[in-house]
Amino acid sequence: MPNPVVLTRPAEQAADFAARISAMGRVVIPFPLLEIHGLDDYAELDRVLANLADFALIAFVSPNAIRAVFSRIKSLPPQLAVAVMGQGSLAALAEFGVQANDTSNANTNKTTIFYPRNPERTDSETLLDELDLPALQSKKVLIVRGETGRELLAERLRAHGIDVTQVAAYRRAAPVFTSARRQLLTEMLESQNDWIVTSSEALQTAMVWAQQLGHINFVAKLQHQHLIVPHVRIAETAQQLGFKSITLSGSGDEHLLVALQSRL
Repeated sequence: MPNPVVLTRPAEQAADFAARISAMGRVVIPFPLLEIHGLDDYAELDRVLANLADFALIAFVSPNAIRAVFSRIKSLPPQLAVAVMGQGSLAALAEFGVQANDTSNANTNKTTIFYPRNPERTDSETLLDELDLPALQSKKVLIVRGETGRELLAERLRAHGIDVTQVAAYRRAAPVFTSARRQLLTEMLESQNDWIVTSSEALQTAMVWAQQLGHINFVAKLQHQHLIVPHVRIAETAQQLGFKSITLSGSGDEHLLVALQSRL
């Protein structure tokens, strides 16, 4: 019998993926380790979005950034190039009819989209390798992100003489560690599971919660759970936190499902 699959995505983003895992014959345990919230004030985001025509490129750091923007506007200016980090963000763009230079559908925007070509490394560093930085010099680039995040992309762009604006579109938070979640985590750590973790923050929350269970054995049991992660940086975080069994799947749901299939 294959191990149950612990799905740690935000609850509102997990249903479709959970159904695909269940269709493989796997038992899914929803256990969100991250929550995505709206902003308290959208004035700054709306001000920037009203002036998208001023920018040569808009960079979305995550699918959450994409969905947050398209909850405020209907479409992007046709000449605006887009940059994203991975396959999940490409799929999120497609939800809103934005695909790369697709002429097969009259209802689909024709957009230049930059993204890392190596599915095993999808981050700011590899995205920068895809951008024509000299062509962007002295032009304006918009980075849409959460309220907090890495500064590397903005710093590297500015170092090349690019005018960068960063704007928050959502905020991330750890869920409250309720008694029900405490009980479920305790039960899960008594057996072996395959954990799908798509955020370094989520992984850190899991470790904090295991520590709060009050016995060092729970931390050790968590470290011996099997992790399936889509990005190198999450794998690196897992190694730093002492996890022993890590599968790096590559970016996107399809790669995660292949990694799960290999565990049957």
